[in-house]
Amino acid sequence: MATPATELPRSRYSEGHLDGVILIDKPPQLSSNATVQSVRRLVGRAKAGHTGTLDPLATGLLPVCLGECTKFAGVPLEADKTYEAVVRLGLATDSGDAEGAPVFEGPVDGCLDRLPEVLAQFRGRFEQLPPMFSALKHDGRPLYAYARAGTEVPRALRPVRVDWLEIVSASEQEVTIKVRCRKGMYVRTLAHDIGMRLGCGAHLRALRRTQIGRLSVTEAISLDALAGLTPAQRLAHLRPADSVLLDLPLVELDDRAAQTVLHGRQVEVPSLSPQGTVRLYDLHGNFLGLGLVQEDNRVTPKRMCSRRLPGVALSGHTALERTSAQSVK
Repeated sequence: MATPATELPRSRYSEGHLDGVILIDKPPQLSSNATVQSVRRLVGRAKAGHTGTLDPLATGLLPVCLGECTKFAGVPLEADKTYEAVVRLGLATDSGDAEGAPVFEGPVDGCLDRLPEVLAQFRGRFEQLPPMFSALKHDGRPLYAYARAGTEVPRALRPVRVDWLEIVSASEQEVTIKVRCRKGMYVRTLAHDIGMRLGCGAHLRALRRTQIGRLSVTEAISLDALAGLTPAQRLAHLRPADSVLLDLPLVELDDRAAQTVLHGRQVEVPSLSPQGTVRLYDLHGNFLGLGLVQEDNRVTPKRMCSRRLPGVALSGHTALERTSAQSVK
């Protein structure tokens, strides 16, 4: 990774606010946390976080939240994600990826002919055994700690869902697949399981995350490119804080209701409002935070901003998504 260029002076923002998200195209061999720290150094902001870990081996979309946006960094974890995965046939490893030790080797003759049939078995809902090299915990310790110590512990099968699984390209030894899946699905384990079903073994050689919900890697910037910009140019890549929440419906509030929810109190909404978690805005398009619309047509503040923030343009939403509310009498 290139050495950061001139960094934004921290004092420049000591009296102001820097709230939003920068979409980063994470490079290989760099952890998600190290990527966040690099962005922090470049924009001079202490408060930062990401919206979901990518393994050091992986590349691709990593939204880095700054300031008030960090309050909502956990929401994209629930969003659908799309990956391009390079699967190496003929060799399975203990970690499921190229960094693991070999555990099985098999012939690849005829595997490509059977691949479409095998992939069909992994579309839709099925159960998956989480890998030992993962951050899931057993008795308070992450599984990877046991794996590094050479110990395997019991793991329960977990329900997962794959909405899209197709071949992008294929050769005798490697297959590139595109996967769109729900939360909790391990692509490393998918590659391993595909190899076992084929009978030849397989592991994940490379992984690239291309989409999280409505966010795409085509809109992201690399760390090297970000480092090469002037401070003002870097800020041009800062998106509004609600950019990571666009899969949620929204409700608009009049000025009185907006002030009410910002103080942590309920407001009434019309009966046509969507129930569940919604984005809250005032009538000027400012983002207020997240609320929970209940059956009695009231919104309970769920996670609020400390102040009104500029929001993404509200055009293009349906009447059901965009409803007005008024404060409780």
